[in-house]
Amino acid sequence: MPIYEYKGKTLGGALVSGEIKAKDRAELDRLLRTNKILVTGVTQKPSQIRISLRRGIRKVHLSRFTRQFATMIGAGLPMVQCLDILAQQSEAMEMRNVIAKVKESVQAGSTLADSLSKHKKAFDDLYVSMVDAGEIGGALDQILLRLATYREKADSLTRKVKGALVYPGVIVTVATGVVFVMLTYIVPVFAKMFEGLGAELPGPTQMVLTVSGFLRGNIVVLFFLLVALVAAYKFYSRTDSGRLNIDKLKLNAPLIGNLLRKSAVSRFTRTLGTLLSSGVSILDALEITAKTAGNKVIQNAIRKSVLSIAEGETITQPLKESGVFPPMVTQMISVGEKTGGLDEMLQKIADFYDEEVDAAVSALTSIIEPLIILAMGLVIGAIMIAMYLPMFDIIGKIS
Repeated sequence: MPIYEYKGKTLGGALVSGEIKAKDRAELDRLLRTNKILVTGVTQKPSQIRISLRRGIRKVHLSRFTRQFATMIGAGLPMVQCLDILAQQSEAMEMRNVIAKVKESVQAGSTLADSLSKHKKAFDDLYVSMVDAGEIGGALDQILLRLATYREKADSLTRKVKGALVYPGVIVTVATGVVFVMLTYIVPVFAKMFEGLGAELPGPTQMVLTVSGFLRGNIVVLFFLLVALVAAYKFYSRTDSGRLNIDKLKLNAPLIGNLLRKSAVSRFTRTLGTLLSSGVSILDALEITAKTAGNKVIQNAIRKSVLSIAEGETITQPLKESGVFPPMVTQMISVGEKTGGLDEMLQKIADFYDEEVDAAVSALTSIIEPLIILAMGLVIGAIMIAMYLPMFDIIGKIS
């Protein structure tokens, strides 16, 4: 709606000015007449184009907010004042807006957990459930500290796994690009040179030229085929059976499967242990952990554990049957159930597997890098040798 700047006089002759929103000039005149203002001048303010780059709330911002909030609550500051300070000092606009809305909701009489639950994109079920348990138990500051520690460790684990997978992906992409450029731009130059020789080309050279000609002649078809494959993968991964099969393949994949399996075990044990130590019931904790598992195989195993507990059994057997959890993990969970210290046992398992993930990341990087470089060298070397073989033959005949 346009904004107008106006100047005028009241019935008493006093000069007035200001800004007012109106659909058009007619509505503006009507509003000013209603306020008994005689207009002497009107100008429309230029419209402001607002570009909003909504990136969402980053994990680091949420972790920082949680840590600062816990510190302020522990220091005895009122909750509304804490939220007000955090909203003002937040660097991210999206996070600032969410905190401000949470503050308004708390001021209106809602609990903190209810206020957070209205912003699902920022605060997931795990976050809300732990805050709810902290409010009920009167230990909100301790729960927030525990939640902040959990988020920081979980974020650190995610960064490590992503970093380990992104690096090989970048190298493979670059290597594929180099080979593609050689086959579509460099090899054709040699092909024109060989046409003038009139001699029969060696088998490897003919093979490389055939591949090069196929790529150049079908590049559009191959591009659309690649797009179709990506679209088919995304569609398949959205189905329950597709997601399950893909997650199974990931856990059993060579090289990266071991890393993904260890990170999944770490995430599961840390999430469940944090929820249980915060006072969340075992059934609710398992339901929340299933939602945040990040892997369909583990999610199904956790849901079977919920049914197992409902029938009076332990959670250990369904975890064994999933084939994801090593015997050591299921044995330690079983001991924790029997001794009543399941939450502490789960935290110990999570700490142990965090170290295992570090070792797996280092091992993966040290193995994959030389393998990819070797493979790239062999492919590029084979192409170059195939292109120079006819020249070697010619030199041999001349000499």
